[in-house]
Amino acid sequence: MRGEVIEPADDGYEEARHVYNAMIDKRPAVVVRAVNAGDVMAAVSFARENGLPVAIRGGGHSVPGFGTWDDAVVVDLMRMRGVRVDPAAKRARAEGGAVWGDLNAAANAFGLATTGGIISTTGVAGLTLGGGIGYLARGCGLSCDNLVSADVVTSDGRFLTASERENEDLFWAIRGGGGNFGVLTSLEFKLHPIKDIYGGVMFYELKEAANVLRFFRDYIATADERMGAFPAFQIAPPLPFIPADRHGEPFVAMVACWAGPLDEGEKAFKPFHDLAPVVAEMVGPMPYPALNSAFDGLVPAGLQHYWKANFVRELTDAAIAAHVEHAPGLPAVNSTVHIYPINGACHKVGANDTAFGHRDATFATVIAGMWPDPAQNPSAIKWVRGYSDATAPHSDAGGYINFMSDDDQGRVEANYGAGYERLADVKQKYDPENVFRANQNIAPKRA
Repeated sequence: MRGEVIEPADDGYEEARHVYNAMIDKRPAVVVRAVNAGDVMAAVSFARENGLPVAIRGGGHSVPGFGTWDDAVVVDLMRMRGVRVDPAAKRARAEGGAVWGDLNAAANAFGLATTGGIISTTGVAGLTLGGGIGYLARGCGLSCDNLVSADVVTSDGRFLTASERENEDLFWAIRGGGGNFGVLTSLEFKLHPIKDIYGGVMFYELKEAANVLRFFRDYIATADERMGAFPAFQIAPPLPFIPADRHGEPFVAMVACWAGPLDEGEKAFKPFHDLAPVVAEMVGPMPYPALNSAFDGLVPAGLQHYWKANFVRELTDAAIAAHVEHAPGLPAVNSTVHIYPINGACHKVGANDTAFGHRDATFATVIAGMWPDPAQNPSAIKWVRGYSDATAPHSDAGGYINFMSDDDQGRVEANYGAGYERLADVKQKYDPENVFRANQNIAPKRA
């Protein structure tokens, strides 16, 4: 083993066992900080031979804390964060522990980008395995739609390449099927000619919330696919562009990213400025990585996390009313509610072409409960659940797998959607003993 092997008696164990969500308190059997694919192969083989589950930690942002697990072998990829860009081929290869900030910075130097998330410290692999919703999705597709190939260590310790030409069933499954099939030690993406964007955030008075959501519902249905925008509910943080006397108040916001020509940005944003008076904004031309990291400061490691989410085909007036009723109860400045559009290029990929099972959805909503004080857990969790219960009747049965909490295992089939049975078949082939069960788990399909 080239990397570190950290056991419970070692000095670094307490630090090594913790993850991004401070609500998670697990005690793995061992933490392996791999530095190459060989380390990963050895760790997975050890786990299988000793009847232990494998917990995979890439960026570590898993809301249920699946990057650590009781009595498991944790394969921590934090030391595998390299990114190599081929500007001529418009391709990037990222190691399994890379976060989106790593990939964005490497690609932006060449005027290129691909769909990542909203927070730059999110793991590239974890986001992609669940689908990959982000600013560029309407124009470029989901992260998984841009995946060209991946190197995967399977439960028997083999090193496989998954692509449209090799291990095609595995390639299909890792594009939406989560971490059920192996450890991704590197991922290859196609890139798009996007360097600087026109984007930012606009805050509106909370009384405008229903108008903002109705506007967004109608606007985004036919908007230029180079426009990535989503409404949000947010407590105003203490930032210079927000009036000091409004800090700490809840607002409805619009976060937008125009990936077309910069000189068209102001015109592209005009509908957002016309829909209601803007209380505060930070909008303008910027490098794409700047927008992708703009909210990192609100979500540092060590917060308490409890989230709920659903896919939505139509943002009905009744759904809007539920959002307007519950959103003002945000428990902390770190908490937020986002309604992401997943139309445009996302709808141009066939329903069965990848394992992302909700190509008929138009929106992905998330109630992201995040707060620093554990004493708030009972009241904040109650707010998330109440909000979720109120919006669920106006939503699909399933939600985005990357937003699920640990108590959402009962929704697994609905969350994975249309391809669940096929995913169970692939699971049986590549992980019949369910070594990779520290996740939103797909059980192997027994004969």
